[in-house]
Amino acid sequence: MNGLLHALEVQRYDDHRYYHHSTVNQTLHLVSACCFVASYLLVFTDPVAAVILGWVFAMTSRQIGHFFFEPKGYDEVNAATHAHKEAIKIGYNLRRKAVLMALWGAAPLVLVADPSLFGAFEPYADASGFTRHVAILWLWLAGGALAVRSAQLCFVKDVQTGVVWLLKILTDPFHDIKLYHKAPLHLLRGRLIDPESPASR
Repeated sequence: MNGLLHALEVQRYDDHRYYHHSTVNQTLHLVSACCFVASYLLVFTDPVAAVILGWVFAMTSRQIGHFFFEPKGYDEVNAATHAHKEAIKIGYNLRRKAVLMALWGAAPLVLVADPSLFGAFEPYADASGFTRHVAILWLWLAGGALAVRSAQLCFVKDVQTGVVWLLKILTDPFHDIKLYHKAPLHLLRGRLIDPESPASR
């Protein structure tokens, strides 16, 4: 158990130091984390709303931070190029994230083209039915993305790495709130790089 928790802390530390220098990115992660926590609570009473909140607000805000605000030049603090960090990324690097977000965006279009999704659904009769079917597709996409990458890590790395990564992803919202709750204040003070990060020194 201690080994599992240590591996979790290592993955969290590496993710933070490599990919979360920008206070804009951190602030967006805070927004994302709050949305994900709300989704976790909402899933018990309104699963459709939970999935939509998780994908439309939580995932998009998180990925906007990574794609548009995180520095992508040479990382002097970690002595690593952006290409190197992308190559060693345990989870979803930017290329994998782009594919994932493209699939997310394509899901509603597929349902518009074929309301039955090749016979998987009863064709929706109204906007509510369409929304429910989209939410189901997005839920399957999220589960598939987690399961596939976790299984892949179990094969290319080891079982512990795959299990720890899955645990990290599921608990990231709570950890992000703890880690980045000061980010909006830093941002309001004009600090675009986290002053508590070695990258700011």
